[in-house]
Amino acid sequence: MANLRDLGLSEYEARAYRSLLRTGATTAKELSRASDVPMGRIYDVLNSLEQHSLVRSQAASRPKKYVAVEPDMALDRLLESKKRELDEKAEQYEAVVDELSDELETAEPVQGQFWTAAVGTDESVDLLLERLAAADESLVMVAGTPSAQFDLGQVGDLVTEELATALDRGVDVSVLMSPELVASLPESVGERYLDSLADHPRFSVRTSEQLSGTFNLIDDVEVCIEVPNPLDPGEAFAMIDLKDPDFSADIRSMFDPRWEEAEPLSLSAAASEE
Repeated sequence: MANLRDLGLSEYEARAYRSLLRTGATTAKELSRASDVPMGRIYDVLNSLEQHSLVRSQAASRPKKYVAVEPDMALDRLLESKKRELDEKAEQYEAVVDELSDELETAEPVQGQFWTAAVGTDESVDLLLERLAAADESLVMVAGTPSAQFDLGQVGDLVTEELATALDRGVDVSVLMSPELVASLPESVGERYLDSLADHPRFSVRTSEQLSGTFNLIDDVEVCIEVPNPLDPGEAFAMIDLKDPDFSADIRSMFDPRWEEAEPLSLSAAASEE
C-alpha cells in the first residue's frame, strides 16, 4: 500500500502532515497530541515539512500556528523532489561509469578458439548487440533471409542504433543482403537505415544473389552466426558466437569476392520502391 514514506517523508513527518490535514491550522503542541509525535521532536518535524514546502506557518500568531498545503500540491512537490533526487543519482552513476571505463582495461585477446551460444530470441538479440558493441575496427553483416535483426520492431531499432554508435567510434561497417531480403523489408526499416547510416563514410551496403543464412564478422577474429527457428525461419532461434582467427579468416576469404561482385544499394531508392 502506498505511503508518504515512499515519497521520502519520515514516519513522524507523515503522521504530522496527515494530522494537519484533519485538524486544520493548529499549534505545535496541539499537533503533537493529535499526531502522537513526541513534543521533543515536533518542531524538527515541522521545520522539515516546511523545507519540503508541505506546511505553511503563521508566524504572527502567538503561539505560532501551522497549516498543511493542499494534498495535490504537496504530492506534486514530493514527486518533483524525488525526480530531482533520481536525476542526481543517475548523474553520479554515469560519472562512476565514465571513470571506471577509463580505469578498467580489457586484457589482450586469448589466442585460440572460444565460443558461446544464446538460445531464444531475446537472448540471441542480447548477444548480438553485445558483440556489435565490442567491435573496434570492422563489422561485416551478411543477411540472405529475413532475420530478427531486420524486423520492423524494436530489434531493428536497437541494431541500427548499435551500428550508428560503432560508426561514430571509427568502425567500418559493411552490410551484404540478398535482393529478396531488401524487397521484403518494410519501408520504415529502409527509412531508419537511411536516416541513421546511409550517408556515413564508413558505412556501405550492397546486394548479392543467392545468399543464405545470417552472420556477422567482427574485427576479422569473431563470427556471430544466427541460427533460425526451424519452425519459423523468420525468427531467430539461437545465436552462436565463435572467436577463432583461422575460422574468421576463412569467412573473410569467402566474403571478399562476393562483396566485390555485389551491387551497391541505394537505400533511398530501396525505400521509395516500397
